[in-house]
Amino acid sequence: MMTGEAMMETTPEREMTEAADTHAGGRRPRSLSLNRFTGDVRTRILASYVALLLLATVASTLIVRQVLLVRMDDRIEEDLTQEVQEFRRLAGGLDPRTGAPFGTDVQRIFRVYLDRNVPGEGEELITVPARGRVRYRQSERADAFVGVEPHLSRWRTLLETERGDIDTPAGEAHYVAVPVVEGPRPLGAFVVAQFPEVEREEVNEAVLIVALTGAGVLVVGTLAAFFAAGRVLAPLNELRDAARSVSGAEMRRRIDVEGSGEIAELGHAFNRMLDRLESAFSSQREFLRDAGHELRTPIAVVRGHLELLAEGRLEDEGDRRETIALVTGELDRMSRFVDDLLLLAKHDQPEFLELETIELSGLCDELLAKARGLGDRDWRLDRTVRRSVVADRQRITQAVMNLVENAVAHTQSGDEIAIGSDVDGDEAMIWVRDSGPGIAPADQQRVFERFARGRHSRKHHEGSGLGLAIVKAIAEAHGGRVELDSRLGVGTRFTVILPVEGRWVNDNEIGSSG
Repeated sequence: MMTGEAMMETTPEREMTEAADTHAGGRRPRSLSLNRFTGDVRTRILASYVALLLLATVASTLIVRQVLLVRMDDRIEEDLTQEVQEFRRLAGGLDPRTGAPFGTDVQRIFRVYLDRNVPGEGEELITVPARGRVRYRQSERADAFVGVEPHLSRWRTLLETERGDIDTPAGEAHYVAVPVVEGPRPLGAFVVAQFPEVEREEVNEAVLIVALTGAGVLVVGTLAAFFAAGRVLAPLNELRDAARSVSGAEMRRRIDVEGSGEIAELGHAFNRMLDRLESAFSSQREFLRDAGHELRTPIAVVRGHLELLAEGRLEDEGDRRETIALVTGELDRMSRFVDDLLLLAKHDQPEFLELETIELSGLCDELLAKARGLGDRDWRLDRTVRRSVVADRQRITQAVMNLVENAVAHTQSGDEIAIGSDVDGDEAMIWVRDSGPGIAPADQQRVFERFARGRHSRKHHEGSGLGLAIVKAIAEAHGGRVELDSRLGVGTRFTVILPVEGRWVNDNEIGSSG
């Protein structure tokens, strides 16, 4: 047995630590690993943001370049096709000077076409007769095909349209060669060529502009992200400081939360947690103070009488027996007190309840039969219904009998005490009422607290002050509550309210007097 002095030396912090260690059947609660949250959060957020922004910049630059190159190739192909179609229409048409078909006069066809068409940017028009001089007309590639003799010789005798690429002194060129024939005899060829190097230089300039713009956005975005991350993480820094400042002696620190979102919700949750911790620490301090006060008197009584026995001052056998009986009674009272404390400590654990189906009418009959032996009172069964509920029969019996004992302790012989039950919607009610002196309104707010006692009983009642606290704990363990209705000089009614599960057996009501 712990002495009063030893119990008072136990701190609330140690009590809460021991309670955590024994939570869930003696196992320490599973702790959350924070390894993956270590490190400078601001740096990690900034690094992630910069990496994503850099990836987006590089990807967008490459995509823009590829799109521009594809569009350049498509445009080159369209220009080549357009020149070929225009040449074929001219070759199959009439000579504007004579109004007659060109016939086999390939030199005239070439001359008219070159006179009428102006090459586009990076484009070159070449006429290659089977015999005669090769003529060029270009934008900026005057000597592009000079010296490309193998191709010129092949084009002089070309019989089918040819497409391909040529390496020239001016760079790579895409070309289309269209033959002009008379039956099986080649008369020459018309060649249109495109030099994409100029286009590629323009694409590269555009890509460079995109890349520089992306780099600027990356720098500005990084700076903005650095300051934004600081603002976003400011509540977390405040949360950290608040957590560091919390101790068993100082728990009034709270976080000023503004706005909404996950961070704000975290702040609200942290403040609610501090409220619960402050309430728990306060409850622990009050519990230790009250428990020490309750245990100090019986311990002093036991110690004093044991010292008398040890010193041999009680020579009479009757005095020794009376002293032993007194000590045994005090020890029994302390044992019951400790049992009540253990029950209150376990009421929120899953194994606290053993649920079964209970019929209210049968339960009330059983409770009334047990209550009759507690005192000479006018016992009555108010009202009950045949309704089944799911609850722990022993715990409900314990709660109601505590209420009955409380009623007996605050009434006199012949006063009325009644037990009853009823159902209202989804709630079942079991009550104990008496015609005692009632409870003052100022006491009604505190009677369910541990070690609380009313101040208007008709006789002095020596109890642990835990009976009504146990009733409340049992009701809350079932998901219910306890209600109090009392008026001075009229009487008191305690009602245990439980959630209903089951179905109606019979709607008949039962009532009788004791």
